[in-house]
Amino acid sequence: MVLRCVSLAFGSGESAAIMGPSGSGKSTLLNILGTLEPPTSGIVRIGDVDPYSLSPKELAQFRNRRIGFVFQEHHLLPQCSALENVLLPTLASSSSRGSGDTMRRARGLLDRVGLSGRLDHRPAELSGGERQRVAIARALIHEPALLLADEPTGNLDRASAESIAALLLEIFQEHQAALVVVTHSEKLAVQMEHRYELNEAALQPLAGAG
Repeated sequence: MVLRCVSLAFGSGESAAIMGPSGSGKSTLLNILGTLEPPTSGIVRIGDVDPYSLSPKELAQFRNRRIGFVFQEHHLLPQCSALENVLLPTLASSSSRGSGDTMRRARGLLDRVGLSGRLDHRPAELSGGERQRVAIARALIHEPALLLADEPTGNLDRASAESIAALLLEIFQEHQAALVVVTHSEKLAVQMEHRYELNEAALQPLAGAG
């Protein structure tokens, strides 16, 4: 999908919802913001860094450390416990792998998302909402500057979706990240500080949105 007329700028502690019909370019935009797909033109800056100017190795390290991802599908490893899944992003860093501080942070995050009693449970032993809570904790393990969520409540029942939406908003504000959510849910979108619609590859602020 080719994007045009796309301009976004927000800082730490700000949130934005991206809405639009299927095929409008939402996934492409998220991939560009997440440094997974380079733009053919234009500039992406996260903090004071242009990630696409980095070498492939540096880019992978930057993505791992500075960007957190929460997907519609939680993408947890089925053979790993909740705690092990949260720790997965740290395995790429020799400085944090296995450290006591990292382990304490992972446990603290799981406690924050209400899963302190489920640390050793594998994904198959968790509900859909609990699996998404693990995914949120995993996304925050490196205290990212940017948190990207792709339909984070899309596969959940109503009660779980509302719970996850509230948790996501609370926890991103606590960590002062910037949050971008791609969603079809108007109920989730209206809780964001800024709201945009992506239609026919053009991004426009929604009426009444910040």
